[in-house]
Amino acid sequence: MEPLRADDIIDRQRLRRKVTFWRIVSAAIILVLLIGVAARFSGDRFGEQTRPHVARIDIAGTITGDERTLDLIELVRQSERVEAVIVRIDSPGGTTAGSEAVHVALRKLAEDKPLVAQVETLAASGGYMAAIAADHIVARHSSIVGSIGVIVQYPNFTGLLEDWGIDVRAIKSSPLKAEPSFFGEPPEGAEEMLRELVLDSFQWFKDLVADRRGFDAETIDRLADGSVYSGRISLDNGLVDALGGEETARAWLTEQGVDEDLETIQWERREENIGWLSLAAVARHLASGLGLSGPGPVVANALEQRLFLDGLISLWHADGLFPPGVSDR
Repeated sequence: MEPLRADDIIDRQRLRRKVTFWRIVSAAIILVLLIGVAARFSGDRFGEQTRPHVARIDIAGTITGDERTLDLIELVRQSERVEAVIVRIDSPGGTTAGSEAVHVALRKLAEDKPLVAQVETLAASGGYMAAIAADHIVARHSSIVGSIGVIVQYPNFTGLLEDWGIDVRAIKSSPLKAEPSFFGEPPEGAEEMLRELVLDSFQWFKDLVADRRGFDAETIDRLADGSVYSGRISLDNGLVDALGGEETARAWLTEQGVDEDLETIQWERREENIGWLSLAAVARHLASGLGLSGPGPVVANALEQRLFLDGLISLWHADGLFPPGVSDR
């Protein structure tokens, strides 16, 4: 084998340097592309939140007061770049305690920044509890608003278990412990105990609405019978302040001194930011970019709204109605 000549060695060194250069360039391009995709699909949207803007927060589906939602509200409150907030609500309600937690967090936010609620399809029960945290509520003409009330439900599997030959027994410290039970008729006093609990929470809910909306005792008693109202009727009875969409909400913010030229930027919950490269997220964003909409979000929302919620709930759901975006055909 002939020894390498000096020219060959120099050529190989040049080739190695070129390969190294293009590897670095390729890695830099990939990195830039990843950052760009992340900025496009993540909730933070990096650069856009480095300048003053109006933040938009979604309260959608069943409200449970989960930490991610509460953390998001607090992050928006603390952000020096957020000049005002639109909370967009599309919810039938949820747990009473969870709805209370969201209400309290939004009230804390409203103390620092102008806050307006924009109702889409639903702001019922716990969803309305979230809406009244804002100092101004905008609803669409056909929005469903109201259902001020509290409910507790429990099944009784006695007949089913008897058919299967199953006998469930319990040893308890007192007759009302863990009552009403799913297995057998409730003992004396069990349903009365729950009724007192429901009525106490209901009175608290009524007082909260009356205080936030300026209702007298007669008005709140009339409106808090569990009824739901259209946006137009809600405007007439004082449950909302204006009819319209986001433009109407922004107009109110402008009246409060917020610059009308500020961009509105969506803030999203942390799990959506972390999961921006998941298969579901990529499919969702790809469909959105192509102007398509799939059944995934609708099905997920429908399942979420039908979950059994343990304890007191403030939830409106009309049996037989399909969730938004689903037809019976």
